[in-house]
Amino acid sequence: MAYIGTSPSNGVRRRFVYEATASQTSFSGSDENGVTLTYVDSLYLDVFQNGIKLKAGDDYTATTGTTVVLVQGASLNDVVEMVAFDVFSVGDTVSAKDGGSFAGNVGMGGTLSVTGGIVSPVTINGTTPTLTIGDAGAEDAKIVFDGNAQDFHIGLDDSADSLTIGLGSALGTTSHMVIDSTGAVTMPLQPAFLAKPASLQTNLALNTDVTIVFGTEIFDQNGDFASNTFTAPVTGKYQINVHVYFNALDVDGTFYEIKIITSNRNHVHVIDMRPFDADVPNWSFNASVLTDMDASDTAYIAVKPYNSGAAQADVAVESHFSGYLVA
Repeated sequence: MAYIGTSPSNGVRRRFVYEATASQTSFSGSDENGVTLTYVDSLYLDVFQNGIKLKAGDDYTATTGTTVVLVQGASLNDVVEMVAFDVFSVGDTVSAKDGGSFAGNVGMGGTLSVTGGIVSPVTINGTTPTLTIGDAGAEDAKIVFDGNAQDFHIGLDDSADSLTIGLGSALGTTSHMVIDSTGAVTMPLQPAFLAKPASLQTNLALNTDVTIVFGTEIFDQNGDFASNTFTAPVTGKYQINVHVYFNALDVDGTFYEIKIITSNRNHVHVIDMRPFDADVPNWSFNASVLTDMDASDTAYIAVKPYNSGAAQADVAVESHFSGYLVA
């Protein structure tokens, strides 16, 4: 507990001991231990002679703050002792041991170290409120959001000079969004894929939906593409694109339907063969759609040749199927 007055490190009770000379009445200055006599208020001063407590006014006077005068002179080698108590009041403080609350403002000129929690709300005021994390050293700095099922972090990856938002409390292990020093933003786990056929798919069956086989993944960010099919990991809006490179389209066919088939709906595009007067050896067709997909919905590509002739249309390896989560 702190005090107003003499610091507790020096004590609030001070003892002065003198060995009297013959008939000595006045005692001041350094005592037997080299401590100089001083007191604040004579009401808080006890005087003893050979262990017997003296009475103020009758046996001694103490008015100066530095001297005690006996009414009757002491005998040689008498022990005269003064015990001074400083006037003090209990400071308006918070206990270091038991804690407490500050009702007013608190200024901190040095470093504040906190090992426990900080109870919200916390507001940073000022003309230009600023919270700085880090001290310009070569180390990572982060804020961790401690959730019930999952933790997330946002932090500075100092070695990469990038701002990272990710899963867990460890910076950089599962990064969801990375902003580099140029301002470029990447999302390493954002659903996105690109696939192409591994080989020529020949002689598409007539009058039926034929699934286009995309056997080679160029990339599959987040691992959502397999067996010619994209599976939405979360509910959202997805951009789906397809480029089909055909060989040997049959002029006798009425038309070809190219379909982006999703769990919610089909998106159908048509190649009309009636304007042609001969088989078409090569034909590229592009289609895209921004579509809604629920979590676990699927999307794949199919072609349906409407024809009464021979099954002859092929899908070349230059075709590709891609998609990504937009929102």
